[in-house]
Amino acid sequence: MTHALPDYLTRNVGFDDCPPGHRFGLYFAGWEADWRKPSNKTPAFKTVASALPQHSRDALAAIRQRQALLATQLGDTVFAHPARLTAPLATGLGNEHPLENGFAFLNPHGLPYLAGSGVKGVLRRAAEELESGEWGDAAGWSQTAIDALFGLETESGDTQATRTRGALLFWDLFFQPPANKVALSVEVMTPHHAGYLQNGGTPHANESPNPIPFLAIPAGCECTLYVQCNPALIPAGAAELRQGWQALVEAAVEHAGEWLGFGAKTAVGYGRLGIDPKAQAERAARREAEAVERRKQDAEAALASMPPDQQLLNRLDARLSSLPTDPRTKTPILQLTSGKDWLPTLELIDAHAGALAELAKPQREALASEIKKRLGAYFKVEGKADKAMKERLAAVRGG
Repeated sequence: MTHALPDYLTRNVGFDDCPPGHRFGLYFAGWEADWRKPSNKTPAFKTVASALPQHSRDALAAIRQRQALLATQLGDTVFAHPARLTAPLATGLGNEHPLENGFAFLNPHGLPYLAGSGVKGVLRRAAEELESGEWGDAAGWSQTAIDALFGLETESGDTQATRTRGALLFWDLFFQPPANKVALSVEVMTPHHAGYLQNGGTPHANESPNPIPFLAIPAGCECTLYVQCNPALIPAGAAELRQGWQALVEAAVEHAGEWLGFGAKTAVGYGRLGIDPKAQAERAARREAEAVERRKQDAEAALASMPPDQQLLNRLDARLSSLPTDPRTKTPILQLTSGKDWLPTLELIDAHAGALAELAKPQREALASEIKKRLGAYFKVEGKADKAMKERLAAVRGG
């Protein structure tokens, strides 16, 4: 095989240090001596797949670091999704190339990547599937949200309807191979009926299989999917998306990564993207913390709507319920008032005593009796502690 390059470039210069994109395009060395395409294409693909010199690894790391730094500077306007390929990813197969199956490389770096436009198409499709309801929970997606975030599309040939730009911007996706691994692999598709499918022959089972190699980014490569939002482009009628767009995008990414796939040949399982396990654990912990906080806020709001005596009893019950109980009888274990729980309990009563002024005398008497009953069930109240309790109960009664 030889290069389609002038002799003065190839005589004393090797191209082993070239990035994979340059080996595949600019310095392609797959021609036969008589300039025919090779009959066996696999060696040419393997030459490209094995090309990832150190300077290309450094360039890839610098690009990903630049993206991470920019995302940090932009803050909440960027959604970052650390992920890992769970299946090989093929992209740019339709690009023209002497080996018939092309590939997408970012020039001038010569590094494999998935263009942001491809990411947008998959995520829009994922959002539309979720919105349809056919997958159960729509995860908050609606047609209004799709039009606002991805843009309002029109039917092909429609020149009258208004098109709008979506608020989301999708960054190019770069894939980091594991240490000491190459950035590309050689995959093979094997059609068995080329004569029937391509040459108009009759269908039969006697045709020979025709292995066709092509490049792909191997499973296990890591990447970070970035989606940027310009809140100024969200219409006034969908203002709630300014706060909720990240949750919608996250749901679309997870759906697309598991069920749709990115790039080409997704119908046969290529391009599946799973969240990085460490990031998944962190995200689950964050969701749980947010759910706990929401429940706490809901409980506080419910308490705030109650009468002051009921508020005090509910808060007192919540505090006392955290104290130890006998595992056999489920009854409280009496705590000494010299322990750490007694004074905070009294302070809780002090904090609510002032709000009881609007209550009638009988209500305050009943409340004092309930408090005394609860404290006696959880604490061994005697001596100075008994005196302190009586002072609080007197304040509750209004005496």
